[in-house]
Amino acid sequence: MTMQDIAKSDDGVKIIRATSAFDCGGRCPLRLHVKDNVIIKVEGDDTAGPEFQLRACVRCRAYKHYVHHKDRIMHPLKRVGPKGTGEYERISWDEALDTVASKIKETKDKYGSQAIFFLAGGGYHGNLHGAGQIGKLLAMMGGFTTDYGNISSEGAVWAVMSTYGDVMVGHSREDFLNSKLILIWGWDPARMISGTNTMYHLIQAKEAGVKIISIGPRYDDTTSTLECEWIPVRPGTDTAMMVAMANVIIKNNLQDQAFLDKYTLGFDKFKDYVLGDEDGIEKTPEWAAEITGVPAERIEALAKEYATTDPACLMDCQGPARSAMGEQYNRCAITLTAMTGNIGKNGGSAAGGLMGIPVGHMFRSPGIPGMKNPVEAGGKSIRGTLDLRDRVIKRVHKVKISDCLLEGTAGGYPADIKMVWSVSNNYVNQYGNANKASRALKQVDFMVSNEIFMTPTAKHADIILPVTTAAEKSDISRPWPSGPYFTFINQAIQPQGECKSDLEIAYALAERLGFNDFKQAENEEWLRLFCENNEQLKEHIKDFDKYKEEGVVRVELKEPIVAFKKEIEDPENHPFKTPSGKIEIFSQRAADIDLPNVPPIPKYLSTAEDRYDPLYEKYPLQVLTPHGRNRVHSTLTNIEELQEVDPHRVWINPIDADPRGIKSEDDLYIWNDRGKIAIKAWVTERIVPGVLCIFQGTWYDPDDEGIDQGGCANTLTTDAYSGGGGAILNTLLVEVAKA
Repeated sequence: MTMQDIAKSDDGVKIIRATSAFDCGGRCPLRLHVKDNVIIKVEGDDTAGPEFQLRACVRCRAYKHYVHHKDRIMHPLKRVGPKGTGEYERISWDEALDTVASKIKETKDKYGSQAIFFLAGGGYHGNLHGAGQIGKLLAMMGGFTTDYGNISSEGAVWAVMSTYGDVMVGHSREDFLNSKLILIWGWDPARMISGTNTMYHLIQAKEAGVKIISIGPRYDDTTSTLECEWIPVRPGTDTAMMVAMANVIIKNNLQDQAFLDKYTLGFDKFKDYVLGDEDGIEKTPEWAAEITGVPAERIEALAKEYATTDPACLMDCQGPARSAMGEQYNRCAITLTAMTGNIGKNGGSAAGGLMGIPVGHMFRSPGIPGMKNPVEAGGKSIRGTLDLRDRVIKRVHKVKISDCLLEGTAGGYPADIKMVWSVSNNYVNQYGNANKASRALKQVDFMVSNEIFMTPTAKHADIILPVTTAAEKSDISRPWPSGPYFTFINQAIQPQGECKSDLEIAYALAERLGFNDFKQAENEEWLRLFCENNEQLKEHIKDFDKYKEEGVVRVELKEPIVAFKKEIEDPENHPFKTPSGKIEIFSQRAADIDLPNVPPIPKYLSTAEDRYDPLYEKYPLQVLTPHGRNRVHSTLTNIEELQEVDPHRVWINPIDADPRGIKSEDDLYIWNDRGKIAIKAWVTERIVPGVLCIFQGTWYDPDDEGIDQGGCANTLTTDAYSGGGGAILNTLLVEVAKA
């Protein structure tokens, strides 16, 4: 008898152990109370004590409203109105699947497989279902064109790969207790959930007497919760402040020179830049104060405190990395950790923004062995290169998908796209410059979208295939970035309406396309085989049935995981995965790229749409686009109960609001050359003057005049990327006025 059966009560309620598969920084165990195929209640984790209890936030607490929302797409749809208007009629699954199969074959025959663009996203984070199975099917059909990069973290990925050669740069969160000073720099784990138990361990550290300082443009939820000091800094200038801290450390001979000499490469070149020997400009605290808005004396004091406190933990993140020079922020944070000898040390940090640990972090989904995309076969590999010019030969940067769709090979892109298949993706809403993305999809010959709701992206599809939520199928999942645990998603209810999983859709289409052996196992058999054959899973999951029944497997750690501990303790046998085997403060691979925005050492550089851009005279306000408390990117945006938790408002400082006659709850327009949005105001001193905060993820909804009534932040953002490939969603200028 299973735990689910035992939990069945006299009134017919069953308790199913599951989790959501949202693209958030947790993967919280849930207890779904189900009666008559309806989730009537959601409870959180009850399988551990407070030291490892994985507490679900408001997002998962509202899970039942998401699964049973009145606006879910319940049956296949065919477009009957203009693209983007959301005008559809109901059709049968046979008609929908026959149409999609026919269009795949027609596009391949007329234009080649490269004319099909596979637009996969992070809307679902299970490991059996989701976009991967559709990709395998298209690969079997001859391949497809697709994108590369990660909207959230590509700048940070470039930084750690160029400096460490490895993305696993995190410590397990209980290591906060080993620190004496924690610098939270551009990081708001209370809101964006950077590991389910992160805030618990930060609060523990604070209560134990660890000093915590928060640095960023907003007095954010984490700073408020921890009641720690806030050092306000202007957006995009974090690197200037870090460089000035390095100047103070060097001038006072506070750097750990023995560590630098043994484990790093190129500090001398960074030192020349910091002291001004390279360019004649010494990067003093006074120099940085003019740029950052942080008083010089505070920069100096912070530098000395950080350099003389042992151990100290610098926690940078991905928010500032989503800026025009974002990778330099992460590279400079890494350099400060090296200068203070905090890498590979309990209570220290490796910085780098990604924070992942090598337990419960990533594993590949099961499927057809050896299946690769034939369109990308041959020629230079896109993996392992820091030069983005090598990657665009075969793939399209995520923020350049619109240009690829609009310009094709004439614009230098890999293919002329005739068909788009979107799975687990809300590209129009989330990739930058939403107006251009909408224009691009409107001119595509044919588009199919696997969707749960009528999202801004789905409104452009010719055929919409209704898919199940995680509650309607069984799967396994893992958290990012902190772990260490694995979760099981037990199917809680039968599929709503006529919804099918992405895997079922792939099976049905495979038959129509002539691949009768595509389905090689049933759902649970796949999951069992995967747990038995995946190296990481089989190490920790010894009993599949117990894992399924309890819904979570926790990995007991004898001691906190510390990034690069073995590289520091035994460098001879465990060199870093860089060409030199050391931490590369100077990167020859970056130098070989030979582009001004890809310096070989971390630097602060002025960029387009910063405060020094001539455009600043026309658009004198910078914008931040962080995560909302009540949604996961654009998922959950339409859940009314969550909208009440944190209504969509723009944060504006009184210094900017008062001259414009703006008061809280006023209707505003915010605009630049890319678009215009409507949004209400929240006037607050919790954001630095000259800066607005618009939380990303609300749905793009242009009216007849082109004004986005949904207040989507990406109506204003640029579809450009940094030298390291980071999406530039936190470097933009706007103006604001009362509507």
